[in-house]
Amino acid sequence: MRQGIFRFAGAAALAVTLSATSAQAQKKYDPGASDTEIKVGQTVPFSGPASAYASIGKTQAAYFNMINEQGGINGRKIKLIQYDDAYSPPKAVEQVRKLVEDDEVLLTFQIIGTPSNAAVQKYLNAKKVPQLFAATGATKFTDPKNFPWTMGYNPNYFTEGRIYGQYILKEHPSAKIGVLYQNDDLGKDYLNGIKAGLGDKASMIVAEASYEVSDPTIDSQLLKIKSAGADLLFSAATPKQAAQAIKKLHELDWHPVHIVDINATSVGAVLQPAGLEASKGVISVNYGKDPLDPQWKDDPGMKRYFEFMAKYYPDGDKNSNFNTYGYGNAELLVTILKMCGDNLTRENVMKQAASLKDVVGDLSLPGMKINTSPTDYRVNKQLQMMKFNGERWELFGPILEDKGAAG
Repeated sequence: MRQGIFRFAGAAALAVTLSATSAQAQKKYDPGASDTEIKVGQTVPFSGPASAYASIGKTQAAYFNMINEQGGINGRKIKLIQYDDAYSPPKAVEQVRKLVEDDEVLLTFQIIGTPSNAAVQKYLNAKKVPQLFAATGATKFTDPKNFPWTMGYNPNYFTEGRIYGQYILKEHPSAKIGVLYQNDDLGKDYLNGIKAGLGDKASMIVAEASYEVSDPTIDSQLLKIKSAGADLLFSAATPKQAAQAIKKLHELDWHPVHIVDINATSVGAVLQPAGLEASKGVISVNYGKDPLDPQWKDDPGMKRYFEFMAKYYPDGDKNSNFNTYGYGNAELLVTILKMCGDNLTRENVMKQAASLKDVVGDLSLPGMKINTSPTDYRVNKQLQMMKFNGERWELFGPILEDKGAAG
């Protein structure tokens, strides 16, 4: 009888061992992931010329705090590690190496800015570490053939520029166009995009003027464009320079049709510093709901966003589109990590990110859905035109979807 008991106990122990082994076999982890934690790393310009973007990183940290308070993702807490890169490429390289080699993050998320992302792209791809939802729309960040570990989040700058070119042809066919652009991949993609949109009418561009991020002002560039006789200005700029451009136009009493790119549409960080009256009539595009737009007052997604801001980021400006932006991509990362289940490898993170099907976020504009594939890494391919009325942005026109090549 005693021998039978030992046999039973042995069999039970073996069954438990096999069960544990089987359960363990179903879980796959790369550095940065475990039964209890998922380490995510990012660099943010908390200081420097693009520090207006700092609130994006603060919103994302607050969003992950909310998720962790709700129990995390499949029982795992997100540990977000953030470093300041001051919008400096050499600093970004130093900090991203630290994230990968010292902190051993599973992935990088929403590194902010075209220059910083460009500086670390080859390194992260060589290390096979996801450069997920890079906060840039430059074409090189949606190129799965050459950079399979990089996926940009922002609408493709070339595509956005092409949409502006097409809009100008339709609404301002006799315009004399001046282009102010940042002298990097961001500005050059926009410049090439608007030329592509204009097609054989690209000669409508009468002046081009570039600036460096470190330039204290862009006055001389604007004076050059004005003297060329431009009556339509396209500012392919980041917040500081876009605000300077709007303000300078007002000071000069110069009133061209003014288009600014999507990066420079924050009311709090761009239009208010430039002057709301001076900003009246500025044109751009969007793919998300604007908290200032009264049509979303009773929208369930907007209500969730406002509740989140009130509880988890009360010091943040709930009306800032930088904060709605941070909320939207943090929400999308959580969706992807949930899709990963217990297979938290870097390869599976990219696989899931490239398999999004009709995803609708809390702040997606009606009719807009996120779809990705292994050959199309563009997250946001749908846009709608909008104009600033002196208080808030007003959407107009149909949803514009880009189905063509990224660049």
